[in-house]
Amino acid sequence: MADSFDFVIIGSGPAGRRAAVQAAKLGRSVLVVDRDARVGGVCVHTGTIPSKTLRETVLNLTGYRERGFYGGGYRARHSIAAADLTERLGKTLEFEVDGLENQFARNRVETLRGAARLEGPRDLTVMLDAGETRHIQAGKILIAVGTVTRRPDGVPFDGKVVLDSDDIIRLDHLPRSLTVVGAGVIGVEYATIFSALDVKVTLVERRERFLDFIDREIIEELTHELRDRAVLLRTGSKVERVQVEDGQAVVHLEGGRVVRSEMLLYAAGRVVAAEGLGLDTVGLAVDERGRIPVDPATLQTATANIYAAGDAIGFPSLASTSMEQGRIAACHAFDHRMPPTPRFFPYGIYAVPEISTIGMTEEEVRDKHVPYEVGVARLRETSRGHIMGLRGGMMKMIFNTADRRLLGVHIIGEGATELIHIGQAVLNLGGTIDYFIENTFNYPTLAEAYKIAALDAYNRL
Repeated sequence: MADSFDFVIIGSGPAGRRAAVQAAKLGRSVLVVDRDARVGGVCVHTGTIPSKTLRETVLNLTGYRERGFYGGGYRARHSIAAADLTERLGKTLEFEVDGLENQFARNRVETLRGAARLEGPRDLTVMLDAGETRHIQAGKILIAVGTVTRRPDGVPFDGKVVLDSDDIIRLDHLPRSLTVVGAGVIGVEYATIFSALDVKVTLVERRERFLDFIDREIIEELTHELRDRAVLLRTGSKVERVQVEDGQAVVHLEGGRVVRSEMLLYAAGRVVAAEGLGLDTVGLAVDERGRIPVDPATLQTATANIYAAGDAIGFPSLASTSMEQGRIAACHAFDHRMPPTPRFFPYGIYAVPEISTIGMTEEEVRDKHVPYEVGVARLRETSRGHIMGLRGGMMKMIFNTADRRLLGVHIIGEGATELIHIGQAVLNLGGTIDYFIENTFNYPTLAEAYKIAALDAYNRL
């Protein structure tokens, strides 16, 4: 006999957990199915939380933030081992998982460990570890399975010399040199984190430009800083083959160049973890990376009572937007009215330095032929930036010269992912340059950069 639930969610990452709690608060019976031993999904166990924890640990142990005052040779700890990085990671993950399990328990969300397979629009089976099969009936279903690393044929992954982004958080030693293949968000984050550890890093990208959804001026600032830190950038370089020779990773690039390093991180994308899910049995087609098409307003798939959210549907593939997608799916599934989603959301890249952006880039503004002006502030120009010893970092704001409205905010530097939320509020509320000029900001703060950048633009309006 099948167990019955109003809402069955496959996956317990950001989209799944937010959807589960939302549906439970609407009085629905909810089951979350996940194949992993503990809830949290990729976000908690191998993705967002681990990489950001590693970043913070590196910045603290190396004393990287103090080098603006004490020089590039300053070290808070002269000897750092892999165990120093993983110790903090273990504590952080335990805290995250405990909090999520408690949240499920408080809201009476049931969980089941096993591999789910769709058998029909309202039916699924769950294969448990012991080989037992559970049959589940669902009023509504949400697919929030997340992604797995893409492992191209011919790349000799071994978890020691050639690694993917799941392996990199389980290092048993720190390399002296690292090649990162793929200058997407994951590749750039790890390349800069290891550079902050004074590891010799080479970043390889087949395209001439990387992170092309970010304002070009911000990427130019990042590129300048990376070169200043002796990171070798090999853009426009296609990888022909990867080998392991004498315990080293050897990358052969198109054109004859060879890059050798002690370790290689292959970070060339991820694919939806839909293997064995049975999407074809419910009439759901996917693209080449397994992404599931949905109605962006409701998160419904082509099968009306089945929804999908998070990395399973593709861009922007952020934990923050995935959570909101899960909430929207749950509300729509059970006819709970909610206000329209704000047009703009912030994007955060936890590189060293941080990058955060919201709204239109200067390139997009030009393409749309919108009359505009730009204001720029250097974070070191603020008193707080000087106190902190900041050497780099900038804020760029774009305004419409016709109606003075804010069009976009782009930040690189310390605290960028926190600072962006001021711009987010003004942008989504339709605010103008006058907000930044007329309002008072705490002194000394990095947030003063908003006033400096606004005044810079105002002088040319």
